[in-house]
Amino acid sequence: MAYIDPRTNKKGEIISYRIRVSRGYDEKGNRLKPFFMTWVPDKGMTKKQIEAELQRQVVLFEERCNSGTQTVSNKMKLKDFIPQYLETVEVRASPTTLHFYKRVIDTHIIPFFGNKKMQDIKPQHIQNFIKYLTELTPEHGSPTNDTDKLSPSTVRRYLTVLQSIFKTAHKLEIISTNPTKAEKLTIPRVVNPRIEIFTKAEAAEMLNCLTSEDLQFQTYVQLAIITGARRGEMAALKFSDFDYAGCRLTISRAAIKVSGQPIQIKPPKDYEVRTVTVNEHCIELVKMLQAEHEQERQRLGSKWAGDEWLFTQWNGEIMNPQTPTKQFDKFLKKHGLKHRKLHSLRHTSATLLLYGGINIRQVQQRLGHSELETTQKYLHYLSEADVEAVNVLTNMLEPKKDKVIDITA
Repeated sequence: MAYIDPRTNKKGEIISYRIRVSRGYDEKGNRLKPFFMTWVPDKGMTKKQIEAELQRQVVLFEERCNSGTQTVSNKMKLKDFIPQYLETVEVRASPTTLHFYKRVIDTHIIPFFGNKKMQDIKPQHIQNFIKYLTELTPEHGSPTNDTDKLSPSTVRRYLTVLQSIFKTAHKLEIISTNPTKAEKLTIPRVVNPRIEIFTKAEAAEMLNCLTSEDLQFQTYVQLAIITGARRGEMAALKFSDFDYAGCRLTISRAAIKVSGQPIQIKPPKDYEVRTVTVNEHCIELVKMLQAEHEQERQRLGSKWAGDEWLFTQWNGEIMNPQTPTKQFDKFLKKHGLKHRKLHSLRHTSATLLLYGGINIRQVQQRLGHSELETTQKYLHYLSEADVEAVNVLTNMLEPKKDKVIDITA
């Protein structure tokens, strides 16, 4: 027996139908995972046409399920699979990732592949899509230094979305082979960018300049470089996350902002909830900021909308996680400091810890990396710094050769 579930958009309009067919039970009495497919009505269809075609799709799908041929849907177009794919991926993807995937799908993938049957798409078609991407003009200024086309890293990011779609379709046995496997394609090579950090001297100068800034910005930068926390994790901190007596901070959430949507709170990346030690100076800054918030709460009265957020807007609401990026850029320019991205504070924290002899496993736990390999990327910078140190010592300690006087001159 088939079950039909209509799927609606934010306006409550039906955009697709999910058809599910029961498979019964196995020999041990366990319910088998049902077969399912998603059908998307063509634009312009009337209500009666949709009802008639939906019933036809149900009958055809049940026949395929009963005959054992449901594993490969030769007629399914890529655009018809997209709603089912998004249902699958939205369970594990963050809102920002999902927003990016939807934008790439709507802007590039559906216009390029939408009307093609998934089973007919071959590696050569994927290669043509890669060529199409390499010839695009950047939407948000992401070209390489010597071209006005999409950078190789951006091309790879877009391709990753398409690969995810076909990987899911293959896993669900909607297609028999996956044409997007990397070994079948020629993909633009990406040169990993050099990690930007503040040297010890640069970090000290920057922190010294902080003393003339407002208390909230001071606290943010000090905590960012001491904890190495991510931008979203910093924005979602609350005063209750701090153990003042033990000088410890628990990072258990992150804030994200998707264009056109309110700020959302989610678990930290890779679900790495962690507790880190901070210095007494940071604790004092946090205490002062809490007292400042209390004064503002009393002054604003009912206009105060705070919820113990550490970093806030004027009325106590949580701060947009993107705001410190702009503030940090202005701060560096104001004091004539070398430009670095806000994320460089995290890189600096990790690198200085390793340079100071802290075990790489401890640094991994402190930063919330799920994989040790992610932390190991900082070791390359240390090896370069070590070579530079040897060269400096050599120039300082190598005996100077006596100057030869030319008596014939």
